[in-house]
Amino acid sequence: MNAKYAQHRLIIWFTRAWDVLGAVNIRAKILGIVLGLVILMGVAATIEVRLLLEQTLTSQTYERSVAIGRDLAARATDLVLMQDYYGLFRLLRDTQINNPDVRYAFIIDSEGTIVAHTFGSGFPVGLRDANTVTAQEHHRSILLTTDEGDIWDTAVPIFDGRAGIARVGLSLAARERTVTTVTGQLLLTTVMVAAIGITAAAFLTWILTRPILQLVELTKAVAQGDFSQRARRWANDEIGALTDAFNAMSDALAQAERERAEREQIRTQYVAQIITAQEEERKRIARELHDSTSQALTSLLIGLRSLADRYRLPDLKQQVDDLRGIVGQVLNDLHALARQLRPSVLDDLGLAAALQRYVADCRARSKLTIDLALIGLDNVRLMPVVETALYRIVQEALTNVIRHAHATTASVVIERRSDRVRAIIEDDGCGFDPDNIHGDGHLGLNGIRERAELLNGQLIIESAPGHGTTLYVEIPLPPTREGCDEPHSAGR
Repeated sequence: MNAKYAQHRLIIWFTRAWDVLGAVNIRAKILGIVLGLVILMGVAATIEVRLLLEQTLTSQTYERSVAIGRDLAARATDLVLMQDYYGLFRLLRDTQINNPDVRYAFIIDSEGTIVAHTFGSGFPVGLRDANTVTAQEHHRSILLTTDEGDIWDTAVPIFDGRAGIARVGLSLAARERTVTTVTGQLLLTTVMVAAIGITAAAFLTWILTRPILQLVELTKAVAQGDFSQRARRWANDEIGALTDAFNAMSDALAQAERERAEREQIRTQYVAQIITAQEEERKRIARELHDSTSQALTSLLIGLRSLADRYRLPDLKQQVDDLRGIVGQVLNDLHALARQLRPSVLDDLGLAAALQRYVADCRARSKLTIDLALIGLDNVRLMPVVETALYRIVQEALTNVIRHAHATTASVVIERRSDRVRAIIEDDGCGFDPDNIHGDGHLGLNGIRERAELLNGQLIIESAPGHGTTLYVEIPLPPTREGCDEPHSAGR
């Protein structure tokens, strides 16, 4: 359990550390790694050299201490036996002069009395007893720690210990100076290497990151739809391969975009042809109803009137009047159907006039309060396919409101802007669930959506049971050109 908890905590720490380090840019990462490695190697080398140098110098000082002590003991033998204390003093002074790192030297006779030393007027208390040697020993050395630093104290027996002991103290100050000097030089070398390493790393990161940053900028351009950008190949390495892959991707995207544009152009042409064919068929049927069927029914009305005038029989007159009423109602319905199929005002006067007339008919037929607002359509005609699509969308939306919404008021807003036209149809009816409009029960809404999408537009439905419905239809307009938005003119 503890092992799993420790592993979990380790993963969390690693994740947090990576979150911080991963957010640092590549240049900072490389510079940080190089600087860290140089400092780490420099410090490690300095410490290792310092330790080795201390050990070597300490060992050399020890060996010199023994050698000087043995030499002093050999040369002092006769002087001690002859009790020539002045000669001993001169020997000690000469030894100290010839060896600058000899801090002190003194002779102890066989009675334990210090007979000569180099301390001038006073001898340090306790120094005599700090080290000693037996007659059987070659020498004995100890490391003394004093206010002046470490000192190798070596005691050597004189004449096998029968004439006393010679003591020599060899200072390690030279070792400290040498170690300090070498340490300073190593640290200075580390700083110089770090500076050179940082400069080299900065140049290396500049070489490595420049093409990467260029690829990032080009990727942003491609993301915005500019497929003409190509990356420059810097070298025949992995980054060069990445550059080739990016350029190949841009070529593929450019080709795909051209094909998509061609398909979209073909689809737009088909859509325009389909809508035009539908409207032409509606127009032909409406014209047929108006010119042929309406004329026949009108002739039938005239014939019934002539029949009633010729035979003035009360029963016959009543039957003829009933038939004329039925024929008249059929004729009115036929005219309404013809207008719904293809209102001539849409072709002649444009979308604004057609919607005003259609909304007026809806008010009269349904007693529904309908507000109509037309913005940006004064004396302006849109493309015929767009006008027809918007007219059919509003027609289908208001038909749904009248038949299914049980609404009391509705509003229609058509707003034209420079690059798009927006239609908003809103009612206060019963509403419905927009997520459940798929199927045959909502063919009207699906038809509105298909008409909008065929023109690269979109339909957004906002509705909820009991809270009415709002339809947002937005259709993009092509860039304004001469003849694209035509002035309102009769007889179009």
